[in-house]
Amino acid sequence: MTIAAFFSYGYVHSSLIISGDSVATLNKIQASTGLFNAEVLGWLIILITDILVSWAFYIYLRSIHQEYSLLAAWLRLIYTAILAIAVSNLIQVSSLVNHSGQLFNSSVNSLASQVMMSIITFESVWSLGLIVFGLHLLVVGLVVLKTKTVPKAISIMLCIAGISYILIHLLHGFFPMLESVTSTLEMILSIPMIVGELGFGIWLLIKGGKAPLTN
Repeated sequence: MTIAAFFSYGYVHSSLIISGDSVATLNKIQASTGLFNAEVLGWLIILITDILVSWAFYIYLRSIHQEYSLLAAWLRLIYTAILAIAVSNLIQVSSLVNHSGQLFNSSVNSLASQVMMSIITFESVWSLGLIVFGLHLLVVGLVVLKTKTVPKAISIMLCIAGISYILIHLLHGFFPMLESVTSTLEMILSIPMIVGELGFGIWLLIKGGKAPLTN
């Protein structure tokens, strides 16, 4: 999932999407349709793995607190559903580009505007979904805080990561006038966000299956 996310958003999306320039964005996508389709495929892989993670986290954490583990799983599934809605806008972009001749004739500006609107919608819906994802991480962090098996540092970083997601994407979605503040906060909080998620994932791979969770 991490590799797919770095590829789809960190590499392809950031390379092809030119903020504030719809025509340049359209030109880049038209010149790299295969790469853009690979981004969409990456998102579909993320959707599938998110569902698997929702189930796996519940199975792994239910011995600590079944109700909170179930809540965390449902929050992850809700986030995944929101992400699926967001990704549908990228699929629409692919359809618009592939059928531009029939749909828009020679009106490049009209096509570019429609493509950019779909991309903005994808980013906005995904950002709202990340608020729910932050709640999921916060609940997972609170659950693993109850066990002695998972290092407290990882549990605390998970909680901080969850709060960071919630704060940043609430600001993105509902306080656009604070964009400069949000960007600064995002730069500062990106470290605990990455460390919290990856730290827990790496711990699960190395240690998680080797010892039972104990309170």
